Amino acid sequence: MINGGYLQKIARINLETKRMKIEAVEDQFAIKYIGGRGWGARILYDELPNRINAFDPQNKLVVASGPLSGLLVPASAKTSFSAISPATNLYGDSNLGGEFAVALKKSGFDALIIEGRAEKETYLTIHDGEVEFRNAGSLWGMQSLDAEAALKRELGRDYQIAVIGPAGENLVKFAAITSRQGRQAARCGMGTLMGWKRLKALAVGGNGKIPVANPSTLKRIYEETVEYLVKHPSLKLWHREGTLQLIDWANEASCLPTRNFQEAQFEGAEKIGGKAMEDTTRIHNKACYLCPIACGQINQVRGVTVEGPEYETASMIGSNCALTRIEDVVYANYLCDQLGLDTISAGSVAAFAMECFEKGLIDLKDTEGLPLNFGDAEALFALFERIAYRKGIGDLLAEGVKYACGKIGNGSDRFAMQVKGLEITGYDVRAAQSMALAYATADIGAHHNRAWAITYDIKTDRQSYGEDKAQWVIYLQHVRPMFDALGVCRFPWVELELKLDFYAQFYSAATGLETSLQELLKRSEGIWNLTRLINLRQGLTPQADWLPDRVFDDPVPSGPLKGAKLDREAFKRMVETYYKLRGWSEEGVPTKEKLLELELEPVA
Repeated sequence: MINGGYLQKIARINLETKRMKIEAVEDQFAIKYIGGRGWGARILYDELPNRINAFDPQNKLVVASGPLSGLLVPASAKTSFSAISPATNLYGDSNLGGEFAVALKKSGFDALIIEGRAEKETYLTIHDGEVEFRNAGSLWGMQSLDAEAALKRELGRDYQIAVIGPAGENLVKFAAITSRQGRQAARCGMGTLMGWKRLKALAVGGNGKIPVANPSTLKRIYEETVEYLVKHPSLKLWHREGTLQLIDWANEASCLPTRNFQEAQFEGAEKIGGKAMEDTTRIHNKACYLCPIACGQINQVRGVTVEGPEYETASMIGSNCALTRIEDVVYANYLCDQLGLDTISAGSVAAFAMECFEKGLIDLKDTEGLPLNFGDAEALFALFERIAYRKGIGDLLAEGVKYACGKIGNGSDRFAMQVKGLEITGYDVRAAQSMALAYATADIGAHHNRAWAITYDIKTDRQSYGEDKAQWVIYLQHVRPMFDALGVCRFPWVELELKLDFYAQFYSAATGLETSLQELLKRSEGIWNLTRLINLRQGLTPQADWLPDRVFDDPVPSGPLKGAKLDREAFKRMVETYYKLRGWSEEGVPTKEKLLELELEPVA
């Protein structure tokens, strides 16, 4: 029996009927799917029909915390947003830091299931077990950071807000959800789905208590882990530079996306990295709930303040678009946050358009006079505005690179850097076979948070397609999603090397259920198989577990890895090995035996 961690309550909210009902969560469901995106995956699997379109009233947005969210656990404030993705029309989820998950649980619920489509622009308040449907007419059209500030003034500091901007309202396929003035659930177009549902914002808060089975044990483990984290020799650098320190690392390792992944090193890397930010635009750092790492960086430029950029933003908007000034990267980050754009996809789409422009596949007539050249910051800013408001060529690019290359044609699909319709994140994989496999097999499309395997390639062999790499990817695809299910950030583990066993100890103390790390990883593997089944129902084929032609055909043009590229046949065998190691069929379908092994009897 569960004695803490979970409230075991879900609010099912219908925007069309303006009704809410509270549903109890059984112990077996809560435990087997852990929380967060695990709950989201199971709810979507159970409640959605086959081959549903993302823009269908039956598509649901599941907003879920985890059993450790809001407890005395380092960085314990992660919220998962899950749905059929408008960006890919496959299973999608996105993860939000800050404090939203804490407020959600204090409001009386572990999770929300948001159904239907509102007749008029709406925002929801969820407070102490009550849900109120409010008119969002005055907020519609407001930019994200401004709308959040307006709601804070109206509702008070007790509330945490998750809000969309113009990109979400205009159904840009890679629209983000913003919270706490700079934290985003940005991938997979979860903000797009909110826009389609005419849902401007969620405001959650309350005075509820989160139960804990063994408070004294939880406190002891917390104090032990924090003592370790604050003594870590890398902590001060994380305070000063956050993830932007990785720009120099990625450039040295020849995996920094440059000019739409044409190159793997950027000549201006040091001008957009962590040291440049420290010296030029940085004001101070910022932490999410109970996080000693405090990696968020507050920067100021052109009279505006923004949280960021992080590495992914600086790589995809900076080096990938060839910006050479940290000031321009910071301002581009601010624009994306205000407009409600995923900085990863926005940078990828812009870089794709720039390459098309420089290759003559689109011209000034197509862009209505806007010269889309690499390194032109002002043109990039203007392009982001056009995408968010679907003006001119922005209307095409708002659909993402997979759709855009289909319309532009002329071989542009070769360098449309996407997997399963989701734009690739900030690592060049031509000499990184593990990371390539992680991108190709990720359930939501290419995203580093599924398996950040690039470090294994660098540590071992930049040319190998060995079984060990496939095994490592699978391991990471269970470890990293486990954090999303528990409702905590993975940075204490991945960046400061906190032992994974601590998370099983936290879970046991919180819930009163003695659980091992191996058991949590098994449940996480079950979640991975479940999302695979959702994708197969959506029409996924093995051919989707692949990469753009550029990584096979265009060798790295310069630097220490000059000439490197992936081998198609070797990579094909690597994917086949991955299927076999996973216990899937040759077509990438989880076998009945594997599902039974994972105790997914109803699914099997």
